[in-house]
Amino acid sequence: MKSTIKKSIYSGVMAFSLIMLISFTSKNSETIVVKTNIYCDHCKVCSSCGGKIIKDLGFSKGIQLVELDEVKMTITITYNPKKTSPEAIRQAISMYGYDADSVKADSAAYSRLDECCHKK
Repeated sequence: MKSTIKKSIYSGVMAFSLIMLISFTSKNSETIVVKTNIYCDHCKVCSSCGGKIIKDLGFSKGIQLVELDEVKMTITITYNPKKTSPEAIRQAISMYGYDADSVKADSAAYSRLDECCHKK
């Protein structure tokens, strides 16, 4: 009987902890949608272009989720506003050679992209 009570208490504490974690996480997340300019099909997935943006941004400080919408040419980023900002995210995208809303692509990074990735 004591074992059953202990298991019930443990389960209750775990459920409460999970609810608090979800609540805490959602309050510390914001999402932005950044318009970009990935032009060719291979850039959307190749390791030197779109795939690199998704992979590298995903490991950046404060970034929680990165999704590329290749039809709309947007990148949706969920981030922790205490650790990064929309301006820093847009600047990071520009350092890969792509425009990020009003932030123009870094010219040195743009020149390193494959020729097919350049604006037509």
